[in-house]
Amino acid sequence: MSAQPMSEASAAAATTPEKTKVARQVVDALRDMGVRHVFGVPSGGWVDYMEAMRTVDGIDFVLTTHEGTGAIMADVCGRLSGVPGVCFGTFGPGATNLSTGVGGALLDRSPLIALTDEMPAGMRGRVTQMGIDHQAVFAPITKKTTRLEPGRVREILFDAAEVALGGRPGSVHVGLPVGMSAEYSMPQTELPLPRAGRAGDAPPAAIGQMQAALRAARRPVIALGLGAVRAGAGEEIGRFAQEHNVPVVITPMAKGLIAEDHPCYAGVLFHALSDEVGKTHQQSDLVILVGYDPVEFNVESWAPQVKLVNIDDQPADIDRAAYPDLIEVTGDIASGVAALCATETVPKDWDMQALKGRRQAMFERLRGTDEFGPCAVLDVLREVLPEDGIMTCDVGAHTHLIGQKWLTPAAGRQIMTNGWLTMGFGIPAAIAAKLCRPQVDVCAVVGDGGFLMSAGELATAVRLGLPMVTVVLTDNDLALIRIKQQKKQNPIYGTPIRAKGTIGGDNIFGVPVLTATDRDGLRQALETAFAAGGPMIVEALISSREYDELVLKKDKPG
Repeated sequence: MSAQPMSEASAAAATTPEKTKVARQVVDALRDMGVRHVFGVPSGGWVDYMEAMRTVDGIDFVLTTHEGTGAIMADVCGRLSGVPGVCFGTFGPGATNLSTGVGGALLDRSPLIALTDEMPAGMRGRVTQMGIDHQAVFAPITKKTTRLEPGRVREILFDAAEVALGGRPGSVHVGLPVGMSAEYSMPQTELPLPRAGRAGDAPPAAIGQMQAALRAARRPVIALGLGAVRAGAGEEIGRFAQEHNVPVVITPMAKGLIAEDHPCYAGVLFHALSDEVGKTHQQSDLVILVGYDPVEFNVESWAPQVKLVNIDDQPADIDRAAYPDLIEVTGDIASGVAALCATETVPKDWDMQALKGRRQAMFERLRGTDEFGPCAVLDVLREVLPEDGIMTCDVGAHTHLIGQKWLTPAAGRQIMTNGWLTMGFGIPAAIAAKLCRPQVDVCAVVGDGGFLMSAGELATAVRLGLPMVTVVLTDNDLALIRIKQQKKQNPIYGTPIRAKGTIGGDNIFGVPVLTATDRDGLRQALETAFAAGGPMIVEALISSREYDELVLKKDKPG
C-alpha cells in the first residue's frame, strides 16, 4: 500500500511535545546545558530525579558522604568545565550542610546551581519536621535564590545558569517543592542554551586616562586576579610586561597565568614570603589591577598609596579616601587588557636584574630548611607530578606555602579555595578534578587537620574507582593558629591534633596508605601511588616548624 499523507492534525501531533514529568524536564535541561554530574546525598523527594538521571544518557548522580563536600565537587566541576556544577541537599540539615560548599562557590567565583528539597506551598511557614526557609538560608550565600515551577522548568534552570556564569561567577539556589517532581507539564523546547553574558567595552575616556597614566608612570606594576583568569589574559599581559619591563604580581587563585620563571614575575600576594614580594610592588608609582578580585586580598592590604587603574567588569571595591586617584576601566576585561597592551610607551625604569635577584632569593628560601619538611615534600611532588597534572590543596599553613612555591604551568592546574577558605576542600576538589579530567594525574595536598574533615569522601573515590593520590602532611599541628598564638606570646593550646602518631593504619576506607619519612621514600611512594590505578594515600611525616619563618608575613610595612 502507498503511504497516505498525514492530516494537519496528525502532523501537529507528531511535532508537539507531550507532557513530561518535571523530574525528567529538570534532568534533560541540566544535561542539555552540559552538566555531567550532580553531587549530593539523596532524599525521598529526590527519588524521581535520580530515576530520571538513571535513564538519561550523559548525566549521572554521584552519591557523596556529605552534602558540603558534594557542593565542593560541584564548585570544582564548574571551574574546570565552564558549565555550572550542580549539587543537591534535602530539607534542613541537608541544606545547611550543602551551604558550606555553596558559599564557597560564591566567594571563590565558581558557577554552581544548588538544588534543595522545599516544602510544598501549603506547608511553607508551618511548623514541621526539618522545616526551615531555604530561600532565606541561601539568600546571603548565592547570587540568586528561586523556586522551580512546573510550567517553567527550563526557563528557571537556564536563567539560574546564566546568573551563575555571568560577571563574577557564583552560586544560585533553586528550591524543588516536594511532590512537583512527579507532576506533568509541557516542556519548553524553544529556549536557547544559557551562556555567560559579555560586558560592554570600557568608555573611551577611561581608556585614554589609563593609557596616559601608563605613559607617565616610571615604575608601574600589574596585579592579576581571578577575573584575568576568566578573561584568559595571561599570555597577552606576559608579552606586554616583558616588552615594557613591567613587574607582575598575582593573587593565589590566579596561579598559572604567568610562569614563575617569566622575567617580569614578581610573586604571589598574601602567601608565603609576601614581604619579599612587597619589596617590588612597594616601589611602584602606578598599580594596574587586571581582573583583581578583592575577595582574595583587599587592595588596601598590599598596594602602596599611588594612582590605581582598575580593569574589570565591576568597579573597584576599595577605600576611596585612601586611594582617591583611581581610574575605572569598567567593562569587558579582555578588551580592557587589549587597550592596555596597545598603549604606546617606552620600557619602564625598573631594574630587571634586581627583580630577578629578589625572585631567585625568594625561591631559594622556599627550598626550606628541614631535610624533610613541607618544602621538601612539595619539591618531590612537583618532580613526580606531570606538568599537565592537577594538584588541589586544602586550607592551612601548607596552602600559603603552595601559593608562593608551587610551580604552576597553566591556570587550572593548581586548585585552591582563597575566597571562602573552608578546610576539607582538598579531597573533594581532587575527586571532581579527576571526574572532569580523567586523562591527567590528580593529587590532593592536605594537612592532617583538613584530612579529618573530609576523609569520608575517600569512600566515594573508592566507589568511583578514581585513580587519585592524597598527600597528607602529618605534623599533628594546626600550624597557622599555633604560629598566631606564639606571635601573641600565648601558650600553645587547642592546636595539637594528636599527641603523636599518624592518621591511622595502612588502609583508610579501602584506600591503601603509604608512609614516608624522607625524600627517597616519598618519591618511591608517590611513583607507586600514581601507578596504582585507584585511590591512594601518601602520608608524609614532617615537622611544622619550617612554616614559622615562611608564612604570615606582611605584604607592606605598617
